[in-house]
Amino acid sequence: MVNRVREISAAIGRITATPLLVRGGVFLCALLSLVVAYPVRALDARAVGLLAIVALVPAVAPRRSWPTVVILAAVAAWVVATGWYGQRVELWRLFALAALLYLTHSLAALAAVLSYDAVVAPEAVARWISRALGVVLAAAVLAVPLLGVEGRWGDRSLVAALLGGLALAVLAATLLGWLLRRR
Repeated sequence: MVNRVREISAAIGRITATPLLVRGGVFLCALLSLVVAYPVRALDARAVGLLAIVALVPAVAPRRSWPTVVILAAVAAWVVATGWYGQRVELWRLFALAALLYLTHSLAALAAVLSYDAVVAPEAVARWISRALGVVLAAAVLAVPLLGVEGRWGDRSLVAALLGGLALAVLAATLLGWLLRRR
C-alpha cells in the first residue's frame, strides 16, 4: 500500500504542462458543448455542476470510450432540448455545438496519445489545434450557402438543404482524396 502511494506521488510529480493543458482543453470543450446543448430552461447551478463532472471524465480518461459517451450525451441533450422542451434551433448554437464537439473529439485524440509526463514541443500542439480550427472554419464556410436556402421553397427547404449538404460532403471528400493522391 505504501509503495503504491509512493508510485502515485512520483507520477504526479512527473506531470508536464502540455499534456495537462491539452486535457484542460478537452474538459473545457466538453463542458461548453454540454452547456450549449443542454435545455436552457433546465440549466441551473446543480445541472452545471453535474455537466462539469461529466465533462471531466474524458479529460481524465481520453483513451477509453468516455469522449464518445460525452459527445453522444451532448447530442442527446440537443435532441431533448429541441424536441422535448421546444427550444428553437438557433444557428449560433448549432454551429457552436458542432465546433465544440469536433474540438472535444480532436483534443481527446491528442490527449490519448500523450502520456502525462510527455515532453512535447508547443509547435506540435499549436499545429494540431490550428488544423482542428481550420476544419471548423471550413465547415462553417461550406454551411453558409445552405443558409440561403432556408424558407425559400417552403416545405422543400429541408430537402434542398439536405441535398446541398450531401453534395458539399461529397465535394469535400473528393477534394481530400485528390489531395492525398497528389502527394
